[in-house]
Amino acid sequence: MMHADLIDQDDLISQLRAIGLDVPSGLSAEQACAQAVRGLNDDRARALRQLVEKLLSGSATILPAVRQAIDQQLLPALAAYKQSA
Repeated sequence: MMHADLIDQDDLISQLRAIGLDVPSGLSAEQACAQAVRGLNDDRARALRQLVEKLLSGSATILPAVRQAIDQQLLPALAAYKQSA
């Protein structure tokens, strides 16, 4: 459930879906992030990068498991994609 001041794994999955990624319900934050970076292309990488920037710069509190998943899954995958593109 989306709360204005808290981002949990369900919120993360909802936001990943909102940018067009196919992420099943019931995944952990780590699994959702791993799913999100599979098959990155320019459009998906751009949308994902914008989402990460929005999450990290917002005022909402990101639960530790979600923050760890972003740090360990999304950020390295986006950096690697940017270097290879």
